[in-house]
Order: sequence, then structure tokens, then C-alpha cells
Amino acid sequence: MQNTVFNIQSEEAFTKVALEIFKHQFENNPTYRSFCDLLYVHPSDISKIEEIPFLPIQFFKSKNVLSSKAEVVETFTSSGTTGSTTSKHLITDISWYEQSYRKGFEHFYGDIASYTVLALLPNYLERKGSSLVYMANDFIKRSKSPHSGFYLHNIDDLANKLIELDKKEEKILLIGVSFALLDLIEKYQFKLNNTIVMETGGMKGRRKELIRTELHQLLANGFGVEKIHSEYGMTELLSQGYSKGNGIFNSPPWMKILTRDTEDPLSIQKTGKTGGINVIDLANYNSCSFIATQDLGKTYTDQSFEIIGRFDNSDIRGCNLMVL
Repeated sequence: MQNTVFNIQSEEAFTKVALEIFKHQFENNPTYRSFCDLLYVHPSDISKIEEIPFLPIQFFKSKNVLSSKAEVVETFTSSGTTGSTTSKHLITDISWYEQSYRKGFEHFYGDIASYTVLALLPNYLERKGSSLVYMANDFIKRSKSPHSGFYLHNIDDLANKLIELDKKEEKILLIGVSFALLDLIEKYQFKLNNTIVMETGGMKGRRKELIRTELHQLLANGFGVEKIHSEYGMTELLSQGYSKGNGIFNSPPWMKILTRDTEDPLSIQKTGKTGGINVIDLANYNSCSFIATQDLGKTYTDQSFEIIGRFDNSDIRGCNLMVL
């Protein structure tokens, strides 16, 4: 199934595979099956992806969301705030994740081996269980540059390296959490010509939350670049969307974004309207590929999407099944 998923090239192929995976997960994932049963939905009733039930993302906090009986080899956890319940994504086959992020990055940016990867993130030993750190660690290993590495605690070294390598016209991917990128430009000013600056979100109590346009303007000015790129991913997904600027994201061919009505969470909306973000991530073959997130956003006719904000708990209404 992996080859089929990662070689999807058309809408028809996506729909066909998504319906197959829905049937597989309905039959093999007890948590998802219970949710579908409560909605009186059976695979025999479903003919298009908009009719598939989307599992509320909160289930990853309270249940084991698994469609496989194989041994769990890795558990990805959300960072969470102190005292909060974290999400856990149980992984029985890590190659699904590795294929997804490698092929996803390549789809938008080309071969990671041709980049120097500078990660302003906690390193692998400091933040076990982070899917983002797992991906960055693998990118660093696959990069052909001896300068690639984690730099969260040595921004002076990073600044010097960034200036030096950018002048040499090396292709650089600077990927980091928002607060660390802001820390860097508060201490140094840059004029970069060969660097992709990619923020992955992440203020979480470290700084005042900024709206995206304000954050990107500050970062673009500080790094001397035209556009700030972004990565849209989360613990509960094994695929990422990428934005090359202006906060408009695109998904790889095996991932699709839909929006649901904020008043009626079982109703899928047309493009262009703000709603709750639902994700179909076919790389989640061994967990659940159909997730109702707590993000708010819009989709567009060209399959791109925008993230506008998040629901707070008081905004989640209209279906008590959402908080089972």
C-alpha cells in the first residue's frame, strides 16, 4: 500500500485509495470503528471522501488510535503546556513517516542532500517523541553538508555560519521554531540570498503570540529575505503541508485539506469559506487518516489552503460526539 499512496498523481487515484483506506481503518481500528458506529456510518454507505467521518483530534489524547496489531516502534507526543494532556501518535511502521516527509519535501523543494540544514530546534536527545525533531534529525543526516546540525543553544555559531555559507552561495534551509528565529534576528541582522527561512510555529508561552503576517514581516526584515516559508504539521499527522510565502499552503498528493462548518462539524463546506480544518493524510495508514483538527482555515479551488487560527474549547459545539 505504501507505493500506491506515495505514487498518487490524480484526484481519481486519491479518492480510490482514500476509500480503500477508510474501509481498512473501519475494520481494523477499534477507536475509529466506535466513532463511525455512533454516527451510523458504514463503508458500504460511502462513495466520496466528503462522506467519510473525520475523527476528532482529541482522541489522540485519550485513546490508542491504531489500525494495526503490529508492535509499536515509536511514539510521537505533542509538547503541550505544563499539566495538560499530550497527544500520542503510536507508530508501528516508521517507514511510512520517513517516506512521507522525504518525498513531501522533495515534491516542493528538491533533494534535501543538496541543502545545508540548520535547525533552530531542540536536538534529538532533548526532545524525544517530537515528530518534527525526528524529521529535522533525518534531514541533517541526509544533507551532504558538514555544517548541517541543531543550533538552538549556540545562536552565535549559527549566525556566523549562516552569513559565511550564504555568501558562498550554498543552498541553505534554516528551519526553526518561531521564538528562536525571533531571538536570532534580535541579536543579528542578515541579508540572505541563498537561504530558505522556514518557521514551524511554536511560541507556546515563550513569547507574546503574534499574528502570522506580523511574525513573517518581522522575520523577513530581520533575515533580509522576501518571503518566509512555513511548515504545517502536527503530532497526529505523518505528512506536512508547506507554504513558500504569504501563508498559503500546499499539500503533497497523498494529503488533502477540507473544511467543516463550525456550527455543524459533520458538514463539509465548499472552498473559500472559513471553517474547521479536516485533514486526509493517507500516510496515517496504521492509525487514522481522517482527522478533524482544532485549526480554523480556508481551502481554495487550486487545492491550496490557509490557516487562520484555532478553535478555543468554547467554540467547539454542535456535536457532543466531538468530545466523547
